[in-house]
Amino acid sequence: MTSEAFRGQNQEHTRQPTRSHAMEEDIDVTSHIEGLNGLSHECKTLEEITNGHSNHKPVMNGVIIGHNVKDHTNGSAPLRSLPISALKQNGLLQTLAAGGEQSKPAEEKENVELEKARQEWDALENIQPALTEDSNPTPLIPFNEALQYFQTTDLGDLLKNIQPTIRRTGLAAITHFLFGPPRLHRELLEERDLVFAIAQCPVDNSQTVHMRVLQTIYKRLIGSRLDCPRFGAHWENIGFQGTDPATDLRGTGFLGLMHTLYLVMDPETLPLARDIYKLSQHPTQNFPFSVMSINMTRIALQVLREEALSKECNRRQQVVGVLNEFYVATYLHLYQLWKTQQKTIADSGFVLKEVELFAKKNPKQMLRRLEVFLKERQTGGVPRGTSPDSQAQQPSPSLGERGARAGAGHGSKGKEMHFTGVCDLPPDMEGEARLI
Repeated sequence: MTSEAFRGQNQEHTRQPTRSHAMEEDIDVTSHIEGLNGLSHECKTLEEITNGHSNHKPVMNGVIIGHNVKDHTNGSAPLRSLPISALKQNGLLQTLAAGGEQSKPAEEKENVELEKARQEWDALENIQPALTEDSNPTPLIPFNEALQYFQTTDLGDLLKNIQPTIRRTGLAAITHFLFGPPRLHRELLEERDLVFAIAQCPVDNSQTVHMRVLQTIYKRLIGSRLDCPRFGAHWENIGFQGTDPATDLRGTGFLGLMHTLYLVMDPETLPLARDIYKLSQHPTQNFPFSVMSINMTRIALQVLREEALSKECNRRQQVVGVLNEFYVATYLHLYQLWKTQQKTIADSGFVLKEVELFAKKNPKQMLRRLEVFLKERQTGGVPRGTSPDSQAQQPSPSLGERGARAGAGHGSKGKEMHFTGVCDLPPDMEGEARLI
Protein backbone atom coordinates (compact mmCIF):
# COMPACT_ATOMS: atom_id res chain seq x y z
CA MET A 1 0.00 0.00 0.00
CA THR A 2 1.43 3.29 -1.01
CA SER A 3 1.86 6.25 1.24
CA GLU A 4 -0.81 8.23 -0.65
CA ALA A 5 -3.36 5.45 -0.21
CA PHE A 6 -2.56 5.22 3.51
CA ARG A 7 -2.93 8.98 3.85
CA GLY A 8 -6.34 8.82 2.08
CA GLN A 9 -7.61 6.14 4.44
CA ASN A 10 -6.39 8.14 7.39
CA GLN A 11 -8.23 11.28 6.17
CA GLU A 12 -11.38 9.23 5.56
CA HIS A 13 -11.18 7.91 9.09
CA THR A 14 -10.82 11.40 10.53
CA ARG A 15 -13.86 12.69 8.57
CA GLN A 16 -16.27 10.12 10.00
CA PRO A 17 -16.62 11.71 13.48
CA THR A 18 -17.25 15.07 11.89
CA ARG A 19 -20.00 13.69 9.66
CA SER A 20 -21.46 11.82 12.58
CA HIS A 21 -21.61 15.05 14.57
CA ALA A 22 -23.26 16.85 11.63
CA MET A 23 -25.87 14.09 11.34
CA GLU A 24 -26.69 14.51 15.01
CA GLU A 25 -27.21 18.24 14.41
CA ASP A 26 -29.41 17.45 11.42
CA ILE A 27 -31.55 15.15 13.59
CA ASP A 28 -31.88 17.84 16.25
CA VAL A 29 -32.88 20.51 13.79
CA THR A 30 -35.32 18.16 12.10
CA SER A 31 -36.96 17.31 15.44
CA HIS A 32 -37.38 21.01 16.20
CA ILE A 33 -38.94 21.70 12.84
CA GLU A 34 -41.33 18.80 13.21
CA GLY A 35 -42.41 20.26 16.55
CA LEU A 36 -43.53 23.49 14.88
CA ASN A 37 -47.30 23.13 14.35
CA GLY A 38 -46.81 19.55 13.21
CA LEU A 39 -45.01 20.56 10.05
CA SER A 40 -42.25 18.28 8.83
CA HIS A 41 -39.65 19.57 6.45
CA GLU A 42 -36.46 18.01 5.16
CA CYS A 43 -33.21 19.66 6.28
CA LYS A 44 -30.10 19.49 4.22
CA THR A 45 -26.47 19.85 5.20
CA LEU A 46 -24.30 22.37 3.47
CA GLU A 47 -20.61 21.64 3.47
CA GLU A 48 -18.38 24.60 3.10
CA ILE A 49 -14.69 23.94 2.54
CA THR A 50 -12.35 26.72 3.43
CA ASN A 51 -8.58 26.28 3.52
CA GLY A 52 -8.93 22.50 3.73
CA HIS A 53 -11.41 22.53 6.69
CA SER A 54 -15.01 21.36 6.69
CA ASN A 55 -17.83 23.43 8.22
CA HIS A 56 -21.19 21.67 8.42
CA LYS A 57 -24.30 23.81 8.86
CA PRO A 58 -27.98 22.69 8.76
CA VAL A 59 -29.86 24.06 5.82
CA MET A 60 -33.64 24.23 5.27
CA ASN A 61 -35.05 25.29 1.84
CA GLY A 62 -31.74 26.78 0.94
CA VAL A 63 -31.42 28.92 4.07
CA ILE A 64 -28.71 28.23 6.65
CA ILE A 65 -30.01 27.76 10.19
CA GLY A 66 -27.55 28.65 12.92
CA HIS A 67 -26.62 26.32 15.79
CA ASN A 68 -28.40 28.58 18.27
CA VAL A 69 -31.73 27.01 17.21
CA LYS A 70 -30.98 24.33 19.73
CA ASP A 71 -30.57 26.91 22.47
CA HIS A 72 -33.90 28.56 21.79
CA THR A 73 -35.77 25.28 22.12
CA ASN A 74 -34.07 24.02 25.27
CA GLY A 75 -32.29 21.13 23.72
CA SER A 76 -34.42 18.61 21.96
CA ALA A 77 -37.77 19.80 23.45
CA PRO A 78 -40.36 20.88 20.86
CA LEU A 79 -41.27 24.53 20.42
CA ARG A 80 -43.84 25.81 22.89
CA SER A 81 -47.13 27.32 21.65
CA LEU A 82 -46.69 30.95 20.71
CA PRO A 83 -49.11 33.79 20.01
CA ILE A 84 -50.09 34.40 16.42
CA SER A 85 -48.30 37.73 16.40
CA ALA A 86 -45.06 35.94 17.39
CA LEU A 87 -45.49 33.01 15.00
CA LYS A 88 -45.99 35.16 11.97
CA GLN A 89 -42.68 36.92 12.66
CA ASN A 90 -40.79 33.66 13.22
CA GLY A 91 -37.99 33.14 10.76
CA LEU A 92 -38.80 29.48 10.18
CA LEU A 93 -42.41 30.25 9.39
CA GLN A 94 -41.42 33.03 7.02
CA THR A 95 -39.06 30.61 5.31
CA LEU A 96 -41.84 28.06 4.95
CA ALA A 97 -44.16 30.70 3.51
CA ALA A 98 -41.52 32.05 1.12
CA GLY A 99 -40.54 28.66 -0.33
CA GLY A 100 -37.38 27.82 -2.26
CA GLU A 101 -36.32 28.68 -5.73
CA GLN A 102 -36.68 25.06 -6.84
CA SER A 103 -40.16 24.39 -5.40
CA LYS A 104 -42.14 21.53 -6.81
CA PRO A 105 -45.82 21.91 -7.74
CA ALA A 106 -46.91 20.27 -4.47
CA GLU A 107 -44.67 22.60 -2.50
CA GLU A 108 -46.05 25.61 -4.40
CA LYS A 109 -49.61 24.61 -3.43
CA GLU A 110 -48.52 24.27 0.17
CA ASN A 111 -46.87 27.69 0.04
CA VAL A 112 -50.08 29.23 -1.30
CA GLU A 113 -51.98 27.79 1.65
CA LEU A 114 -49.38 29.10 4.07
CA GLU A 115 -49.55 32.53 2.49
CA LYS A 116 -53.33 32.51 2.83
CA ALA A 117 -53.00 31.57 6.49
CA ARG A 118 -50.45 34.34 7.01
CA GLN A 119 -52.85 36.89 5.49
CA GLU A 120 -55.61 35.68 7.81
CA TRP A 121 -53.29 36.14 10.80
CA ASP A 122 -52.44 39.63 9.61
CA ALA A 123 -56.12 40.43 9.40
CA LEU A 124 -56.69 39.29 12.99
CA GLU A 125 -54.84 42.31 14.33
CA ASN A 126 -57.15 44.69 12.44
CA ILE A 127 -60.46 43.14 13.48
CA GLN A 128 -62.47 45.37 15.83
CA PRO A 129 -65.46 44.18 17.86
CA ALA A 130 -68.79 45.18 16.33
CA LEU A 131 -70.40 47.86 18.50
CA THR A 132 -73.98 47.13 17.62
CA GLU A 133 -73.80 43.35 17.38
CA ASP A 134 -75.34 41.45 20.27
CA SER A 135 -76.34 37.82 20.27
CA ASN A 136 -78.78 38.48 23.13
CA PRO A 137 -80.44 41.86 22.50
CA THR A 138 -82.18 43.60 25.38
CA PRO A 139 -85.95 43.02 25.26
CA LEU A 140 -88.15 46.03 24.63
CA ILE A 141 -89.81 47.49 27.70
CA PRO A 142 -93.46 48.62 27.67
CA PHE A 143 -94.35 51.95 29.22
CA ASN A 144 -96.40 50.37 32.02
CA GLU A 145 -93.51 48.16 33.08
CA ALA A 146 -91.17 51.15 33.29
CA LEU A 147 -93.82 53.10 35.23
CA GLN A 148 -94.27 50.22 37.66
CA TYR A 149 -90.55 50.31 38.36
CA PHE A 150 -90.81 53.93 39.51
CA GLN A 151 -93.97 53.21 41.48
CA THR A 152 -92.13 50.57 43.50
CA THR A 153 -88.88 52.54 43.90
CA ASP A 154 -88.18 54.73 46.90
CA LEU A 155 -88.19 58.28 45.55
CA GLY A 156 -88.44 59.97 48.94
CA ASP A 157 -85.36 62.14 48.47
CA LEU A 158 -86.62 63.36 45.09
CA LEU A 159 -90.10 64.11 46.41
CA LYS A 160 -88.60 66.67 48.80
CA ASN A 161 -87.47 68.86 45.89
CA ILE A 162 -90.52 68.85 43.64
CA GLN A 163 -92.71 71.87 42.90
CA PRO A 164 -96.05 70.44 41.71
CA THR A 165 -97.92 73.75 41.52
CA ILE A 166 -97.19 77.39 40.80
CA ARG A 167 -96.80 79.46 43.92
CA ARG A 168 -99.11 82.45 43.67
CA THR A 169 -99.42 85.31 46.13
CA GLY A 170 -101.65 88.33 46.55
CA LEU A 171 -104.13 89.19 43.84
CA ALA A 172 -102.85 86.42 41.53
CA ALA A 173 -103.68 83.81 44.16
CA ILE A 174 -107.17 85.21 44.70
CA THR A 175 -107.89 85.43 40.98
CA HIS A 176 -106.69 81.88 40.42
CA PHE A 177 -108.82 80.62 43.29
CA LEU A 178 -111.98 82.35 42.02
CA PHE A 179 -111.62 82.04 38.26
CA GLY A 180 -108.85 79.49 37.72
CA PRO A 181 -109.14 75.79 36.94
CA PRO A 182 -110.36 73.40 39.63
CA ARG A 183 -107.90 71.87 42.04
CA LEU A 184 -106.73 68.33 41.57
CA HIS A 185 -108.64 65.72 43.57
CA ARG A 186 -106.94 64.63 46.74
CA GLU A 187 -106.70 60.99 45.65
CA LEU A 188 -104.67 62.05 42.60
CA LEU A 189 -102.04 64.08 44.46
CA GLU A 190 -99.75 61.09 45.01
CA GLU A 191 -99.77 60.20 41.32
CA ARG A 192 -99.08 63.83 40.40
CA ASP A 193 -96.16 63.97 42.83
CA LEU A 194 -94.76 60.75 41.34
CA VAL A 195 -94.68 62.43 37.93
CA PHE A 196 -92.67 65.36 39.26
CA ALA A 197 -90.36 62.99 41.15
CA ILE A 198 -89.58 61.09 37.94
CA ALA A 199 -88.85 64.48 36.38
CA GLN A 200 -86.14 64.89 39.04
CA CYS A 201 -84.64 61.43 38.48
CA PRO A 202 -81.37 61.22 36.51
CA VAL A 203 -80.31 58.34 34.27
CA ASP A 204 -78.66 55.55 36.26
CA ASN A 205 -76.39 53.27 34.23
CA SER A 206 -76.60 50.57 36.89
CA GLN A 207 -80.39 50.26 36.60
CA THR A 208 -81.54 47.70 34.06
CA VAL A 209 -84.87 49.45 33.51
CA HIS A 210 -83.12 52.74 32.66
CA MET A 211 -80.93 51.04 30.09
CA ARG A 212 -83.86 49.14 28.59
CA VAL A 213 -85.78 52.38 28.14
CA LEU A 214 -82.87 53.90 26.21
CA GLN A 215 -82.43 50.79 24.07
CA THR A 216 -86.16 50.59 23.33
CA ILE A 217 -86.36 54.22 22.18
CA TYR A 218 -83.37 53.79 19.89
CA LYS A 219 -84.48 50.49 18.38
CA ARG A 220 -88.08 51.56 17.80
CA LEU A 221 -87.06 54.73 15.99
CA ILE A 222 -84.26 53.17 13.94
CA GLY A 223 -86.10 49.92 13.32
CA SER A 224 -83.25 47.77 14.62
CA ARG A 225 -83.37 44.61 16.72
CA LEU A 226 -79.77 44.96 17.92
CA ASP A 227 -78.62 46.82 20.99
CA CYS A 228 -76.47 49.91 20.69
CA PRO A 229 -73.60 51.06 22.95
CA ARG A 230 -74.44 53.20 25.95
CA PHE A 231 -72.26 56.03 24.63
CA GLY A 232 -71.52 57.02 21.05
CA ALA A 233 -72.35 59.22 18.09
CA HIS A 234 -75.30 56.97 17.18
CA TRP A 235 -77.41 58.83 19.76
CA GLU A 236 -77.10 61.93 17.61
CA ASN A 237 -78.89 60.00 14.85
CA ILE A 238 -82.11 60.11 16.88
CA GLY A 239 -81.74 63.73 17.87
CA PHE A 240 -79.66 63.92 21.03
CA GLN A 241 -77.02 66.62 21.14
CA GLY A 242 -74.06 64.43 22.04
CA THR A 243 -72.83 60.93 22.76
CA ASP A 244 -74.67 60.66 26.09
CA PRO A 245 -78.47 61.13 26.17
CA ALA A 246 -78.37 61.78 29.92
CA THR A 247 -76.79 65.20 29.38
CA ASP A 248 -79.87 66.45 27.47
CA LEU A 249 -82.43 65.75 30.20
CA ARG A 250 -82.15 69.12 31.91
CA GLY A 251 -85.46 70.21 33.39
CA THR A 252 -87.32 66.95 32.66
CA GLY A 253 -85.16 64.22 34.16
CA PHE A 254 -86.10 60.67 33.27
CA LEU A 255 -89.65 61.78 32.48
CA GLY A 256 -88.30 63.08 29.16
CA LEU A 257 -87.36 59.51 28.24
CA MET A 258 -90.59 58.07 29.63
CA HIS A 259 -92.66 60.29 27.34
CA THR A 260 -90.60 59.31 24.31
CA LEU A 261 -91.00 55.67 25.37
CA TYR A 262 -94.77 56.11 25.46
CA LEU A 263 -94.72 57.71 22.00
CA VAL A 264 -92.80 54.85 20.38
CA MET A 265 -94.39 51.93 22.27
CA ASP A 266 -98.07 52.80 21.94
CA PRO A 267 -99.35 51.17 18.72
CA GLU A 268 -101.56 54.16 17.95
CA THR A 269 -98.83 56.77 18.30
CA LEU A 270 -95.88 54.83 16.85
CA PRO A 271 -96.73 55.81 13.23
CA LEU A 272 -96.86 59.45 14.32
CA ALA A 273 -93.52 59.06 16.09
CA ARG A 274 -91.94 57.76 12.90
CA ASP A 275 -93.50 60.55 10.85
CA ILE A 276 -92.05 63.14 13.21
CA TYR A 277 -88.70 61.36 13.16
CA LYS A 278 -88.73 61.30 9.34
CA LEU A 279 -89.40 65.04 9.23
CA SER A 280 -86.55 65.60 11.69
CA GLN A 281 -84.21 64.03 9.12
CA HIS A 282 -85.40 66.32 6.29
CA PRO A 283 -82.57 68.01 4.33
CA THR A 284 -83.85 71.52 5.08
CA GLN A 285 -86.55 71.12 7.76
CA ASN A 286 -84.48 68.94 10.03
CA PHE A 287 -84.46 69.33 13.82
CA PRO A 288 -83.17 67.23 16.76
CA PHE A 289 -85.98 64.76 17.38
CA SER A 290 -85.10 63.78 20.96
CA VAL A 291 -84.21 67.28 22.11
CA MET A 292 -87.48 68.58 20.69
CA SER A 293 -89.33 65.75 22.43
CA ILE A 294 -87.76 66.78 25.74
CA ASN A 295 -89.00 70.31 25.13
CA MET A 296 -92.52 68.94 24.64
CA THR A 297 -92.21 67.20 28.02
CA ARG A 298 -91.09 70.45 29.58
CA ILE A 299 -94.15 72.24 28.19
CA ALA A 300 -96.47 69.45 29.38
CA LEU A 301 -94.98 69.59 32.87
CA GLN A 302 -95.45 73.33 33.01
CA VAL A 303 -99.11 73.04 31.97
CA LEU A 304 -99.64 70.41 34.68
CA ARG A 305 -97.89 72.61 37.24
CA GLU A 306 -100.18 75.52 36.36
CA GLU A 307 -103.14 73.16 36.99
CA ALA A 308 -104.48 73.58 33.46
CA LEU A 309 -104.86 69.80 33.20
CA SER A 310 -106.54 69.32 36.58
CA LYS A 311 -110.07 69.29 35.16
CA GLU A 312 -109.25 66.54 32.65
CA CYS A 313 -107.34 64.56 35.27
CA ASN A 314 -110.29 64.76 37.66
CA ARG A 315 -112.68 63.65 34.92
CA ARG A 316 -110.60 60.61 33.98
CA GLN A 317 -109.31 59.96 37.50
CA GLN A 318 -105.68 59.70 36.41
CA VAL A 319 -102.67 61.94 35.94
CA VAL A 320 -100.06 59.91 34.08
CA GLY A 321 -102.39 58.93 31.23
CA VAL A 322 -103.61 62.49 30.71
CA LEU A 323 -100.09 63.88 30.80
CA ASN A 324 -98.87 61.27 28.29
CA GLU A 325 -101.59 62.17 25.81
CA PHE A 326 -101.04 65.87 26.32
CA TYR A 327 -97.34 65.40 25.57
CA VAL A 328 -98.21 63.59 22.31
CA ALA A 329 -100.75 66.29 21.44
CA THR A 330 -98.13 68.98 22.01
CA TYR A 331 -95.61 67.20 19.80
CA LEU A 332 -98.30 66.73 17.15
CA HIS A 333 -99.06 70.44 17.27
CA LEU A 334 -95.40 71.31 16.73
CA TYR A 335 -95.09 68.71 13.96
CA GLN A 336 -98.00 70.21 12.05
CA LEU A 337 -96.66 73.74 12.34
CA TRP A 338 -93.17 72.67 11.37
CA LYS A 339 -94.22 70.67 8.31
CA THR A 340 -97.04 72.74 6.85
CA GLN A 341 -95.30 76.11 7.27
CA GLN A 342 -91.87 74.88 6.14
CA LYS A 343 -90.09 75.73 9.37
CA THR A 344 -86.37 75.21 9.85
CA ILE A 345 -84.13 75.01 12.87
CA ALA A 346 -83.70 78.79 12.68
CA ASP A 347 -87.41 79.12 13.54
CA SER A 348 -87.28 76.78 16.54
CA GLY A 349 -87.36 79.48 19.21
CA PHE A 350 -90.45 81.19 17.84
CA VAL A 351 -92.24 77.89 17.15
CA LEU A 352 -91.63 76.70 20.68
CA LYS A 353 -93.05 79.95 22.04
CA GLU A 354 -96.21 79.49 19.98
CA VAL A 355 -96.62 75.84 20.99
CA GLU A 356 -96.16 76.58 24.69
CA LEU A 357 -98.59 79.50 24.67
CA PHE A 358 -101.24 77.58 22.75
CA ALA A 359 -100.84 74.51 24.99
CA LYS A 360 -101.37 76.52 28.17
CA LYS A 361 -104.47 78.30 26.87
CA ASN A 362 -106.11 75.37 25.05
CA PRO A 363 -105.28 72.07 26.77
CA LYS A 364 -108.70 70.54 26.13
CA GLN A 365 -108.59 71.47 22.46
CA MET A 366 -105.10 69.97 22.14
CA LEU A 367 -106.31 66.64 23.52
CA ARG A 368 -109.36 66.70 21.26
CA ARG A 369 -107.26 67.27 18.16
CA LEU A 370 -105.05 64.35 19.02
CA GLU A 371 -108.09 62.12 19.46
CA VAL A 372 -109.49 63.10 16.06
CA PHE A 373 -106.09 62.72 14.41
CA LEU A 374 -105.63 59.16 15.69
CA LYS A 375 -109.19 58.16 14.72
CA GLU A 376 -108.71 59.42 11.19
CA ARG A 377 -105.47 57.52 10.93
CA GLN A 378 -107.06 54.28 12.13
CA THR A 379 -109.81 54.54 9.51
CA GLY A 380 -107.25 54.94 6.74
CA GLY A 381 -107.79 58.62 6.10
CA VAL A 382 -105.10 61.29 5.78
CA PRO A 383 -105.35 63.68 8.73
CA ARG A 384 -105.30 67.37 7.91
CA GLY A 385 -101.91 69.01 8.06
CA THR A 386 -99.94 65.89 7.12
CA SER A 387 -99.90 66.44 3.36
CA PRO A 388 -97.75 69.19 1.83
CA ASP A 389 -100.50 70.46 -0.47
CA SER A 390 -101.17 74.13 -1.08
CA GLN A 391 -104.17 74.28 1.22
CA ALA A 392 -102.21 72.87 4.12
CA GLN A 393 -99.63 75.61 3.67
CA GLN A 394 -102.22 78.34 4.25
CA PRO A 395 -102.88 79.72 7.74
CA SER A 396 -105.71 77.84 9.40
CA PRO A 397 -109.01 79.58 10.09
CA SER A 398 -109.88 80.93 13.47
CA LEU A 399 -111.77 78.89 16.05
CA GLY A 400 -114.93 80.97 15.43
CA GLU A 401 -114.83 80.27 11.72
CA ARG A 402 -114.39 76.57 12.30
CA GLY A 403 -117.31 76.52 14.70
CA ALA A 404 -119.54 78.33 12.22
CA ARG A 405 -118.59 75.91 9.46
CA ALA A 406 -119.28 72.92 11.63
CA GLY A 407 -122.65 74.35 12.73
CA ALA A 408 -123.67 74.99 9.13
CA GLY A 409 -122.79 71.45 8.16
CA HIS A 410 -119.95 72.46 5.84
CA GLY A 411 -117.20 70.53 7.62
CA SER A 412 -116.30 67.40 9.47
CA LYS A 413 -114.07 66.44 12.36
CA GLY A 414 -111.18 66.18 9.94
CA LYS A 415 -111.36 69.86 9.16
CA GLU A 416 -110.90 70.68 12.84
CA MET A 417 -107.35 69.36 12.59
CA HIS A 418 -106.06 72.66 11.23
CA PHE A 419 -103.68 74.19 13.69
CA THR A 420 -103.19 77.80 14.62
CA GLY A 421 -100.55 79.35 12.39
CA VAL A 422 -97.68 81.40 13.68
CA CYS A 423 -99.08 84.53 11.99
CA ASP A 424 -102.32 84.17 13.92
CA LEU A 425 -100.61 84.46 17.29
CA PRO A 426 -101.00 87.57 19.41
CA PRO A 427 -97.83 89.64 19.57
CA ASP A 428 -97.64 89.77 23.37
CA MET A 429 -96.15 86.35 24.01
CA GLU A 430 -94.83 85.79 27.50
CA GLY A 431 -91.55 84.18 28.47
CA GLU A 432 -88.83 82.82 26.28
CA ALA A 433 -88.91 79.38 24.75
CA ARG A 434 -85.95 77.75 23.11
CA LEU A 435 -84.37 74.37 22.60
CA ILE A 436 -82.99 73.24 25.93
